[in-house]
Amino acid sequence: MAAHLSSGRVNLTALREAGRRELREFLDKCAGSKAIVWDEYLTGPFGLIAQYSLLKEHEVEKMFTLKPGRLPQADVRNVIFFVRPRLELMDIITDNVRREDRARSPQRDFHILFVPRRSLLCEQWLKEQGVLGSFVHREQYSLDLIPFDGDLLSMESESAFKECYLDSDQTSLYHAAKGLMTLQALYGTIPQIFGKGECARHVANMMIRMKREFPGSQNSIFPVFDTLLLLDRNVDLLTPLATQLTYEGLIDEIYGIQNTYVKLPPEKFAPKKQGEGGKDLPTEPKKLQLNSAEELYAEIRDKNFNAVGSVLSKKAKIISAAFEERHHAKTVGEIKQFVSQLPHMQAARSSLANHTSIAELIKDITTSEDFFDNLTVEQEFMSGIDTDKVNNYIEDCIAQKHSLIKILRLVCLQSVCNNGLKQKVLDHYKREILQTYGYEHILTLNNLEKAGLLKLQTGGRNNYPTIRKTLRLWMDDVNEQNPNDISYVYSGYAPLSVRLAQLLARPGWRSIEEVLKMLPGPHFEERQQLPTGLQKKRQHGENRVTLVFFLGGVTYAEIAALRFLSQMEDGGTEYVIATTKLINGTTWIKSLMEKLEPAPF
Repeated sequence: MAAHLSSGRVNLTALREAGRRELREFLDKCAGSKAIVWDEYLTGPFGLIAQYSLLKEHEVEKMFTLKPGRLPQADVRNVIFFVRPRLELMDIITDNVRREDRARSPQRDFHILFVPRRSLLCEQWLKEQGVLGSFVHREQYSLDLIPFDGDLLSMESESAFKECYLDSDQTSLYHAAKGLMTLQALYGTIPQIFGKGECARHVANMMIRMKREFPGSQNSIFPVFDTLLLLDRNVDLLTPLATQLTYEGLIDEIYGIQNTYVKLPPEKFAPKKQGEGGKDLPTEPKKLQLNSAEELYAEIRDKNFNAVGSVLSKKAKIISAAFEERHHAKTVGEIKQFVSQLPHMQAARSSLANHTSIAELIKDITTSEDFFDNLTVEQEFMSGIDTDKVNNYIEDCIAQKHSLIKILRLVCLQSVCNNGLKQKVLDHYKREILQTYGYEHILTLNNLEKAGLLKLQTGGRNNYPTIRKTLRLWMDDVNEQNPNDISYVYSGYAPLSVRLAQLLARPGWRSIEEVLKMLPGPHFEERQQLPTGLQKKRQHGENRVTLVFFLGGVTYAEIAALRFLSQMEDGGTEYVIATTKLINGTTWIKSLMEKLEPAPF
């Protein structure tokens, strides 16, 4: 079992419980039978807090997806809208409420629950549309940090990076600070705060201000976390652009994991029956939940994909040996013993079958020529080879019209690894992209420039090699099977963000002061006073616990690298990870893309 769960010093159930309690209280205010109308984006995150059974206990009889038109028929007393505070959603709600036939259901009450905050703008909008008065309860549900796993929290705010770096909108940073205050109310004040980046500075300032404004928030809980590390995503723009090479990272790169679920092509999971020649292949995608509750997944999720096969074949031998045991069971006692283990063994066998199928699907892709060529170019850029000229492979991919996101990831990666591109290289790429994919993508290129992902090299000096050498970001001799360094998650490249966390724990950031100055944004340290009697006296051999908060998104490969550090024998630090959103290069670039819609006339 993975060590990051077995030590169990941080138990995130209290956070989930607090979320459930808040939900129950709201549902109880709306007396009688209920129908919930969901903003579709919220169903996944809510599913991680409360199962349908909890809603049912509180008289929720029907659930609908928010869409324009008349609400579906439902014989209920209350209709509750669960929505994010967005104006385009208010238009849909207005339409729903106006079309409600009062003669048909005169006794029906409407309520609205904003997630994660009420919005004056939205309420004003509803008022102008003349429907605000229809809502009996207008409240907010602060779904700030959602527990995704035993050591992982996410706000699932898909636009946080774009808001912070393109729109100068700090709403998501306010939510992050609020989420951290909730966390401290449950798990004690975090005595030390370190940070790097503009957004990190803002979040720390907001936390300090919130603490000042609510003197009552000083609690007497013994602190669970020793340190909070706030990291801006733009301090390390490189990591998400590279292809993740851990098992979980590749599942996310290829199929996309959403709120711990993945949808996979069904044909690999069809039960094989003799002599039927695959007549009735399922057409619905196979949906699987992926988290540490599944023993096998906990063991292989953070391994480099090249090390997964041997674990799976070892497991297969163990499981078939366990099933063979039934032939040796002679006495009633032995048979009883075997039968009692059967459910666990069958679960292990089906888990193994699923992961063997997933591994085969991934292997089909990772052994393809295109995957190899793409990875080779990425690794050349990251190790500093030919980053300053137009790359042939990228040109070929554009000529063959490969997916635009793939092209943008590579061009941005080259730009980041060269601290910007020379004018003529940048212009060449832009011209090729716009001519091949359409001029409407000029806005996207503009966004990537604004975010610093694609930029002109100014000042003539590329400081990436200095950063790479000082922080040991590129390791030539990487051991994928039994790693001894975090660089295994990208087969050679050590994520800069995680290297910063590692060096902060030991020997401390003073040792890399010069490099920190080369990276964007300020770095700082704050201390929060603890009431007497709550200061920690560390027992011998007891690990420190650090919460690393990525503002702007984190990848599964970075999470794997932090878990690897947690498990190191002499590491001395255990990590819990929080983020505004779980991302990969594709979803991240997508969140920055804008399409010019053709004019409606």
